[in-house]
Amino acid sequence: MTTSVDLHTYLTARRERVEKALREVFPPAWGIPSTLRDAMDYSLLAGGKRLRPILVLAAAEAVQDDAERASDRAMPFACAVEMIHTYSLIHDDLPAMDNDDFRRGRPTNHKVYGDAMAILAGDGLLTHAFHVLASAAKGGVPAERVLAASEELAMFAGVFGMVGGQALDMEGEQGVTSLGQLESIHLHKTSDLIAFSVRAGGHASEAGDDQLRALERFGKNVGLAFQIQDDILDLTGTEEKLGKPVKSDERQEKVTYPFLIGLDESRKRVSSLTEEANEALLGAGLSDPRRLIEIAGSLLNRDH
Repeated sequence: MTTSVDLHTYLTARRERVEKALREVFPPAWGIPSTLRDAMDYSLLAGGKRLRPILVLAAAEAVQDDAERASDRAMPFACAVEMIHTYSLIHDDLPAMDNDDFRRGRPTNHKVYGDAMAILAGDGLLTHAFHVLASAAKGGVPAERVLAASEELAMFAGVFGMVGGQALDMEGEQGVTSLGQLESIHLHKTSDLIAFSVRAGGHASEAGDDQLRALERFGKNVGLAFQIQDDILDLTGTEEKLGKPVKSDERQEKVTYPFLIGLDESRKRVSSLTEEANEALLGAGLSDPRRLIEIAGSLLNRDH
C-alpha cells in the first residue's frame, strides 16, 4: 500500500527523487551554452512544492500496486511536466506579463539573467520537456502510452490549455465580471496542467480509459481548488511563507474568487471541489487512490 508512511515523509521522499532526476535531465555531452544552462537551472532547481511531478508519481502508484516500479516508469513524465511548469513561471514573471521581481523568495529569472536570456531559458525548458517525456519509452512505458502523453501535454500545456488560459487572463484583466469567466481562466491556466499530471501518471501505469477520465476529473477539481486557495493566501498569507509579496492581486486590482464571492464562500468552494475530486477517484477502481486523496487534503489546508 502507498500509505505505509505518513504524507509528509512521502512528499519529502518523492520530492527528493524528483530533484535528483531534474538535475540529470540535460545530457552533459550536449555542450549547452553555459549562461543558458545556468538560467534554466536557476529556475528549474529552485525548489518549491513540486506538486505536479509528485502528482504524476502518486497517480502512477494509485493505478498499480508496485509503487517503486510505478514511480520509476513515470519519472520522465514527472520531469517533463515540471519543466513545462517552470518555463511558464519564467515567462509569466517577465515585464511584458506579470512583471514580478521575486519567485520562491529569490529574484525572478529575468532580474538575474535579463529578459532575453530568461525567454530563451523558458523556450529551452519547454522544448526539452518533450525530449525527456519521450525517454519514458526506454524505461518500459509502452510507446503508444508515451505518444498519448506527448499529445496530451501539447494540448493541456498549449493553446487549448495553459497558454490559452494565460491569454484569457491577459485579455480579461480588470474586465472579468462573472464567476464563469474567472473559472474558465483558471481551469485552463492552472487546472489543465494538473489534470495532465495525473493522466500522465495513469498512462505510465497503463490505466484504463475510465480510470484516466476519473484522474482527469480529480486533477481539474484539485487544480481549480489550488488556484482559489492561492487567491485566498494572497489576502491572508505572509510574504515570509509565500516567498513573494502578498496582496499583489489587490494592488493590481485583479478580479479573484475572494473579490467576487468573498473569503468564506471561496473557502467553501475549495472544500467542495476537493470532495468532488476525491469522489471521482473512489469510484474509478484504482489499486490505491488514498495517497492522491491525502495530497488533495493537504492542499486544502496549506498556508503557503
